[in-house]
Amino acid sequence: MNYKETLFFIGKCLTINYEKSNLEIVKNQLENNSIDWDSVVQISTSHSVFSSLYLNLKRSKLLDFLPSDLVEYMQFITQLNRERNVEIINQAKELNELLLKNNITPIFLKGVGNIFQDFYEDIAERMIVDIDFIVAKEVYLKTITLVKNFGYFKVDKYHHHSPSFKHYPRLQKEGCIAPLEIHKEVLVEKFANEFNYDVIKGDCLKINNVTVLSYDNQISLSILGNQINDDGFYFKNLTLKQAYDVFLLSKKTNAKKSFEKLNKLKYPINCFLASSYQAFNNIDSLAYNATLKTEKYLKDFNTYLVDDKKRERDYRIIKFKLYLIRKKDFILKTIFHKEYRNWFINDLLIRFKLRKLAS
Repeated sequence: MNYKETLFFIGKCLTINYEKSNLEIVKNQLENNSIDWDSVVQISTSHSVFSSLYLNLKRSKLLDFLPSDLVEYMQFITQLNRERNVEIINQAKELNELLLKNNITPIFLKGVGNIFQDFYEDIAERMIVDIDFIVAKEVYLKTITLVKNFGYFKVDKYHHHSPSFKHYPRLQKEGCIAPLEIHKEVLVEKFANEFNYDVIKGDCLKINNVTVLSYDNQISLSILGNQINDDGFYFKNLTLKQAYDVFLLSKKTNAKKSFEKLNKLKYPINCFLASSYQAFNNIDSLAYNATLKTEKYLKDFNTYLVDDKKRERDYRIIKFKLYLIRKKDFILKTIFHKEYRNWFINDLLIRFKLRKLAS
């Protein structure tokens, strides 16, 4: 199995409890013993869907087709993730209670928000790195102070962080399993005026006194986190973790209509839907708007899945272009924004002192 075949096999496996046609295809492949399990483990792990894969195969009673040692390993990793997620949710509830007592309503995002929305059959399905929430800008600094007074400190205490547009540097607390990111924005600066706190706060859901995004906004953020914040749109790649979240959300709302209110973000979202539609084998709930631009994106997406040399060459070019653009933006900020200018001067002084000490 090449990379594309393995990726698309995993994609189908993630849908077998909802899509009968994919269940039959996967079952036939398993019966024919045509699966490269080493490749499946490697790719599903790199896409953070290893536990999701296991649980979907288990629910469909297909584990007997897998090597017994692999099933034991999948079971072990999934249980570890389940225990970790229970701790993370308890940690998030504690933070939520702290902020509500101080008249601040955090809106939980990404994996933690997904679990609070309760659309996973098993919380072990989702790999969570950290706890993300966003607050109104007028209480952003107050939130940081409250959380720090509650025992949280910077993950990298000794690093001189540059001003961050989206969120405060990661915080952690002794005895707590997950780091924390306090957001004032959800997207990079270029697109923040179109999808931000003011846009998402109006139709949030409240579940057991915890505030999370609406299903439509959750779809948009799941996609834009990959496409915009992680540059997936520019590199034309797909992360199955986000794609699986979008697939589950598409069973609760109309994915194709969920981003109609957006403007320049429509195209990258539609492209993600298109690549997910293909990776999950043309599922109706992931239908997209088939435009000439989107079909061109899909063509490149599929080429990169099978042509390693072209992908690596183009990735290097794209990465360098993005570096130049961002370096130029940062230089302009140091000229026109006092906050960035002060950071830059302080950073130079710190580097000078460190070099002097080293010599």
